[in-house]
Amino acid sequence: MDQISLKDFVKTHNADLGEPFTQLFDVIATVSKTIDDKLSRNGLIEEQGLTGGQNVYGEDVEKLDSYANEVITSSLLACPAVHAVGSEELEEPKHSGHEGAYNITHDPLDGSKNIDTNLPIGTIFGVYPKNDSVCQTGSTLIASAYVLYGPSLMLIYATKGSVNGFTYDFKTNMFMLSHLDIKIGDKKIYSINEGYWELLFDGDKAYLTSLKTAGDYSLRYVGSMVGDLHRTLLKGGIFLYPADKKHEHGKLRLLYEVAPLSFLIIQAGGAAVSTGKNPLDIMPEKHDQRVPIILGSKAEVEKYQSFQK
Repeated sequence: MDQISLKDFVKTHNADLGEPFTQLFDVIATVSKTIDDKLSRNGLIEEQGLTGGQNVYGEDVEKLDSYANEVITSSLLACPAVHAVGSEELEEPKHSGHEGAYNITHDPLDGSKNIDTNLPIGTIFGVYPKNDSVCQTGSTLIASAYVLYGPSLMLIYATKGSVNGFTYDFKTNMFMLSHLDIKIGDKKIYSINEGYWELLFDGDKAYLTSLKTAGDYSLRYVGSMVGDLHRTLLKGGIFLYPADKKHEHGKLRLLYEVAPLSFLIIQAGGAAVSTGKNPLDIMPEKHDQRVPIILGSKAEVEKYQSFQK
């Protein structure tokens, strides 16, 4: 594979989107490296652990979660290509004050409960066209991306019909193309928190039981949607975060997690479903709306749907 940087790839591969798109991904690459540097020193720095406060959803906030939110939001708002920014950690979206071409949504640190145990975490981005409101259907997404902070720092992004991956090279201080034109794998792996088994609805229990009795499926779960989704993308299988008796409307946020990652999986040849619908067709009623999500290889998502009444 030819050695090509993220910046050069975006300029050539997405030339139709122009300079604003290149500017945006320059910012995404820069903030990803900044956060990765901070995470790599977790345990040695004062940002370790909880802030002692809660976010707007009543959840305990990790110091690094708060740090990432501030770095990403402020950097995006300063970018001329950005019109508005919505974040899982903000009470309300913010407008940049300049025209910009895009509304950006982000989950600053997905899987933040993994921070203090040094397990995989990530950042998720959704790139929407400029609009007075960040509440848009996923069908309007121009691009989406995630950053995986793991043994290597990776950035995967999708535009219509194309998903490509880049790995950070510490020698050149650049993201370099490492995964060209990714298509979802076909291995039989399922990913779900089975600790919620007693809360699951009967259709989901029946589906999971069918996988267990099939004898050729493996269960893998790390507790970070980005980490689990990255494996699903490269290897194949299915990721499930369904509604349950405690979270009847689902738990993951449509704008910040579900729509961007569903868009990415679909561009790689996979499928996604939320309450029987394509999640990209769901219009958010509010910026922090939660929904259930099942996504992965088409055959696995179709099999899942066959168990739902």
